[in-house]
Amino acid sequence: MRLSKINKNLSIIIKMFMITLVFLLVNINMEQTVIGDIKTEEEAVSFVENIFKVKSKAVLSKDLDSIESLYATDTRYGQWAYEYEQRKVKYINNWAEKQGVKFIDIIPKVVIKKSQIKEDKCSFNILCNTEYKYIYPDQPEQINSSRIGTHHSLSLTKRDGEWIITKEWYTDPFADSLSLESIKADEIKEYIKSQPARDISDIHERRKGVVEYAEKFCGSATIEDYNYKYNNKYRNFNPEGGDCANFASQVLHEGGKFKETSGWNYDKGSVTGPWVNAGKFTYFMINSGRASVVAKGSYEKVYKASYKLLPGDFIAYEKKGDITHVSVVTGVDSKGYSLVTCHNTDRNNVPWDLGWSDKKMQFWLVRVHY
Repeated sequence: MRLSKINKNLSIIIKMFMITLVFLLVNINMEQTVIGDIKTEEEAVSFVENIFKVKSKAVLSKDLDSIESLYATDTRYGQWAYEYEQRKVKYINNWAEKQGVKFIDIIPKVVIKKSQIKEDKCSFNILCNTEYKYIYPDQPEQINSSRIGTHHSLSLTKRDGEWIITKEWYTDPFADSLSLESIKADEIKEYIKSQPARDISDIHERRKGVVEYAEKFCGSATIEDYNYKYNNKYRNFNPEGGDCANFASQVLHEGGKFKETSGWNYDKGSVTGPWVNAGKFTYFMINSGRASVVAKGSYEKVYKASYKLLPGDFIAYEKKGDITHVSVVTGVDSKGYSLVTCHNTDRNNVPWDLGWSDKKMQFWLVRVHY
């Protein structure tokens, strides 16, 4: 009798458990349907934010499957977009291995600038301000923070009740290093690890002005307080090939108090070559005596010299014989590694080689004379 009663009670418990489980599963599916639907601007923001959170988490976890599930990989554009994200995840983790750091958080802030929402198709123009937090393992309490801003064109299509990315385009800050070659990572990592912190608090006031201006007007990479905008006093040359030299010139003129010259100036949207062209800017600064080269060459040749740079100096990036980009030094991380701020994709206090560490790249480390 006792055994029969136990079996009866056990049967009742199992039935109650099954009923509860079914109830939970039904409710979970209902919640997923609500979350996955896009009918209003608010739902669109929430859904798009989730996409960027999934991509950010994939960098930390190296979970490429979670990224693949976002894209329509059976279409050409969807497959291309996924493969690009796949290479980016691998590159960022390769860079972290070379640097000897660990990314502990990646926080995207999404601002939808424009949207078109239909029953089965959506398109968005998006500004994404992403904060990257990393530590050196022997300094876990010292969290380093960098921001990168990107502008995305994103297309979604609804399939079988779920939204999926069919097309994504953006100017990516890692594009020049997605084919990162093997370098002497262990040797570099040990050198970086051995470096002490650098105290830059006593730099020249004009150098401090450079930092203040650069961080305020680095566009989509600024903090939210600055509204992710460039200085509207100056023309934005991104649609015409790039704005990096224009921004570097602004930084040195407005923040660093360098006076304009007949060869280097901006006048109501009209500019001289050295003001707006990365190569001409670099040569002008050096040939005019306002700056001098600290080191030049591949990453492996110059990374030790990079510790000599101070906020207000700059780095020029040479690709296939042409200087195509310039970034201004604006800080150092907890190991004294130089950080840069720039336009074109917008960066704010980012490690100077992150996104540029392809072995084919040549670097000009340039001291500016204040």
